[in-house]
Amino acid sequence: MTMSVQERNSGSEGKEEESEDESEILEESPCGRWQKRKEQISQGNVPGVESASLAMDTEEGVEVVWNEVLFNDKKVFKAQEEKIKEMFENLMQVEHPNIVKFHKYWLDMKESQARVIFITEYMSSGSLKQFLKKTKKNHKTMNVKAWKRWCTQILSALSYLHSCEPPIIHGNLTCDTIFIQHNGLIKIGSVWHRLFVNVFPEASVHGKVRPSRDEQRNLHFFSPEYGSAEDDYAIDIFSFGICALEMAVLEIQANGDAVVSKEAISNAGQSLEDPLMREFTQSCVRHEPKQRPTAHDLLFHRVLFEVHSLKLLAAHCLISNQYLLPENCVEEKTKSFDPNGLMAEIKHGDRPGVQLKYSHVSPLELDKFLEDVKNGIYPLMNFASSRLHPVPRALSLSHEQVETAKTPTPEPQETESRKVIQMHCNLESNEEGTKTHLTLFLKMDDKLHRQLSCDILPTDSSKDLANELVHYAFICEEDCEKLAGFLEDALTRHKGKALASGTTQ
Repeated sequence: MTMSVQERNSGSEGKEEESEDESEILEESPCGRWQKRKEQISQGNVPGVESASLAMDTEEGVEVVWNEVLFNDKKVFKAQEEKIKEMFENLMQVEHPNIVKFHKYWLDMKESQARVIFITEYMSSGSLKQFLKKTKKNHKTMNVKAWKRWCTQILSALSYLHSCEPPIIHGNLTCDTIFIQHNGLIKIGSVWHRLFVNVFPEASVHGKVRPSRDEQRNLHFFSPEYGSAEDDYAIDIFSFGICALEMAVLEIQANGDAVVSKEAISNAGQSLEDPLMREFTQSCVRHEPKQRPTAHDLLFHRVLFEVHSLKLLAAHCLISNQYLLPENCVEEKTKSFDPNGLMAEIKHGDRPGVQLKYSHVSPLELDKFLEDVKNGIYPLMNFASSRLHPVPRALSLSHEQVETAKTPTPEPQETESRKVIQMHCNLESNEEGTKTHLTLFLKMDDKLHRQLSCDILPTDSSKDLANELVHYAFICEEDCEKLAGFLEDALTRHKGKALASGTTQ
């Protein structure tokens, strides 16, 4: 979903203190978790979205976006209801560190009209377009390292979408739908623009569904074949190429025209001093779609490709296996090292060698680096397998397919969306050995802890236990296999200790 920073008053009063009117709570979600505030925010151009307000997530204590789609004709809504519910159920299943998060949705039925309300992540630092304007205004140029890092993050998200089975086309990638956080993390929004156009019929929603291409200032982001029956992921590559070019030159000059011309795009590309950057952007905006590279191919382009450092590879390995490690293990480990201890040494026969000591590593810098890797700032894409990510059919259906799809969708159920980042357990068997008491400690990605306990029988399997935790929304489905493996290892070790103890006695 597209969202950007609210254009607040520039006066000192507006900066110092939020007005009581804006912070006033207008409405609550049925579960009480999300509270809609009066403050409206700029939502860009998401088809059918009537209004977007700032809201508070009372569980995590962060701001989110409260979006509303209003149907004036309740009968039309009823005809679309199953399709709409299926789409929103599926939206919550797609997750990537460089894609704006879709949290929750619900339906609100009134006598004469209906509303669909959905909650999305709030990108508080603003859009890429805003950042580029500020940079240009301050007479600064784009740092090449930052440009490469941003391109890699955007391509990471596009590669994820395009590698889904079937592929998901963004269809609305511009500098207004790309967001940058204060730590350099890039996220793309409005991912479901095309799906919204298909699902929300223009005649049924309050307010006109206006395709983003109608906005003259963004016309140059769209490929020549955009909107035709033949368009595919290549339209996203064209849009990315324009974004990459704008990031490099800060702005493609329209020279007073309402629309950025092909000549202006060509001139901007030729102005790039680095021949590799010039070749990179030009390959993305080729007229023939089949001649454009894929997102995965672009990650291997000479201008972006680099052999990942051992430090980055180790950080990704640590993050992906964090649930097996004790809390604060990195901090505790670094404290135990002798600062003058030798960590590594490179010897040279013809000159003095290089010694690396533990004192050369700052624990604070290491923590920040690990946090950045976890947040998705340094994606490990160059060596990622090009595996397909299965997604539900509804995410990639064409308009005609959506019309004929009749798969029944159950009522939305509460599910756990947070990831488990650490897990520990304690097992105690009774004297007879007929049952074992399990205490499970889980640390979620929002830093909250969850403690669960139950009695398990010798016939219970770790997979069944993990599936039960998913069923009752204690863990998300993606953590099911990971938790099952963890429990299996713990149970095997516990049985081994019990047998050893019995043999000793």
